[in-house]
Amino acid sequence: MFERHEGGNQAILVHVDFPQGPYHQQSREDKQEFIELVRSAGIEQLAMLTLKRDKPDAKFFVGTGKIEELSALVDTLEAPLVLFNHSLSPAQERNIEAATKCRVVDRTGLILDIFAQRAQSYEGKLQVELAQLKHMSTRLIRGWTHLERQKGGIGLRGPGETQLETDRRLLRGRIKWIESRLNKVDKQRQQSRQARKKAHLPTLSLTGYTNAGKSTLFNLITEADVFAADQLFATLDPVIRKVHWPESGQVVLADTVGFIRHLPHDVVAAFKATLQESKEASLLLHIIDASDERRDENIKQVYRVLEEIGADSVPTLEIYNKIDTIPGAVPRIDYDNQDRPVRVWVSAVTGAGLDLLQEAIGIRLGEVALDYLISLPPQFGKARAQLYQAAAVIDESISDDGLWNMHIQMSRSEWEQIKRNTGVDLSLYRQQDHEQPENLLPESFEYSDFDELDQDPIDDIDKS
Repeated sequence: MFERHEGGNQAILVHVDFPQGPYHQQSREDKQEFIELVRSAGIEQLAMLTLKRDKPDAKFFVGTGKIEELSALVDTLEAPLVLFNHSLSPAQERNIEAATKCRVVDRTGLILDIFAQRAQSYEGKLQVELAQLKHMSTRLIRGWTHLERQKGGIGLRGPGETQLETDRRLLRGRIKWIESRLNKVDKQRQQSRQARKKAHLPTLSLTGYTNAGKSTLFNLITEADVFAADQLFATLDPVIRKVHWPESGQVVLADTVGFIRHLPHDVVAAFKATLQESKEASLLLHIIDASDERRDENIKQVYRVLEEIGADSVPTLEIYNKIDTIPGAVPRIDYDNQDRPVRVWVSAVTGAGLDLLQEAIGIRLGEVALDYLISLPPQFGKARAQLYQAAAVIDESISDDGLWNMHIQMSRSEWEQIKRNTGVDLSLYRQQDHEQPENLLPESFEYSDFDELDQDPIDDIDKS
């Protein structure tokens, strides 16, 4: 019978480098980032075992020789925990634990543990638990083989449900329960987004690699007091604030969870409602650590995750942060060949370049926000319905010849989406540009309408 070891807050780290071959991109991880993850989890590093392989070993991931070396190292240092900088299969974790006689956690488990430490809101805790349960569901048989036995006792002997089957059933039930609650959160977020659309508030979503400085920049812009620290995944719960800039007017700014290379799919699925803020944003502010040696690779990883969640078509403005750590770097705006801002260099710590950032956002929001008068023939009822569904219609009247004269305000991405859905090119029915009103907010607008996370998103759930 095999039982899992307890583990602890001291660990031996294992890092495998795949210098070439098909596993170079698939399984290769960064060693320094691994050390930062361990530090963020509050774990003390006892030693690090590094090696090179062409491909992972099917049984132990690192091969039999290195497993013997790792076992000896565990005995010498009396280490209660071994952390792998890679995703392990359930069988590999079982085999390594049996050989080393200590707890083994892979990269995915480490990230989930950090998430569990950071979650503060009720929604965040549900999301983390969902990701943990999905990860655990494939490892029940690995850690608790005695659960394969059937229940004993009077009335329970004989053919029937094994303890393992009972645990799996209970696990599925808990996952289903959490998903139903998160669906309610998602619906509430959708209602809030519709309210912002009706108030014609553009949404800016901060996105980027973890520890790029998103929360520090968020605090600088909004004068908020969101937790910010020099560690990976310092921010887990999303925060939304309304701000006013002279260059762009009233906008809603959302700070979201940071990304990381090979972000576990269970995490992406669990945080779908949170990541939806990026997908529905008017403009993505991609925060980049300009001083990071892995900057270019981190940028690619962020765009991969954005593509995975369906946010790759959202207009993006890159913000190169932490220029205060680069000798000779000064705030500036980089333009493309169409004189459109594509990159802004700032420092969230010193505030350098904030005025340039506001200027660039104002230009880009003017590019994505459309304010048109159109006249639609009666046969285009489907296009008219989708305009209303997108909360884009400000005013409408019917002319003597039966045309729908509509004043619409919407993002360019929504404009193109309606064109794809209906086959109608609305630009053919434009009359003229409409002057942008000075204030798009109704008099009754209150900040609390959009501060979604200051209160429990689900009122009818017993939190006990």
